[in-house]
Amino acid sequence: MEKEMEDKEEFDEGEIEYTSYAGEHHLPLIMSLVDQELSEPYSIFTYRYFVYLWPQLCFLAFHKGKCVGTIVCKMGDHRQTFRGYIAMLVVIKPYRGRGIASELVTRAIKAMMESGCEEVTLEAEVSNKGALALYGRLGFIRAKRLYHYYLNGMDAFRLKLLFPKPRVPQIPSQVQTQQEYETFPRPRVP
Repeated sequence: MEKEMEDKEEFDEGEIEYTSYAGEHHLPLIMSLVDQELSEPYSIFTYRYFVYLWPQLCFLAFHKGKCVGTIVCKMGDHRQTFRGYIAMLVVIKPYRGRGIASELVTRAIKAMMESGCEEVTLEAEVSNKGALALYGRLGFIRAKRLYHYYLNGMDAFRLKLLFPKPRVPQIPSQVQTQQEYETFPRPRVP
């Protein structure tokens, strides 16, 4: 426990700056974080696929100019649903547990909602207790277990966040309209 406290970076939450992906100069930062922290290897083509097609769904967190976290997402049609997908989320160890991942995910979800997504999905290793707790706090449910999903042989949970359907105003039926008409008070004519 003492070592864990030593590894934590001291900072105020207000010192963390969040930014959207702003071009090729951000790509090496994202790649470095993901490569050092996630179990899956990705090629540069995978990164470019996400950041070039959906730059508005990629966010980075900086502390005093150092990139300490990132989220990479996409969205598109999936069966009969317009779905958002969180492909990668990383916060480096000394900065974990301070709300950075929550803020990155929240920004991505907001952007997906504003773009018309009906749900957001992702996969997380069944052993990644921190990620499962984070997504659980944000309202994600475990939709499915995917056996031997990762290259390292680990299982994954498919997590899903469903957005509430917008209310569609109902048009009153002819009968309701007639009844309302008959019971509506009429002005007195002198």
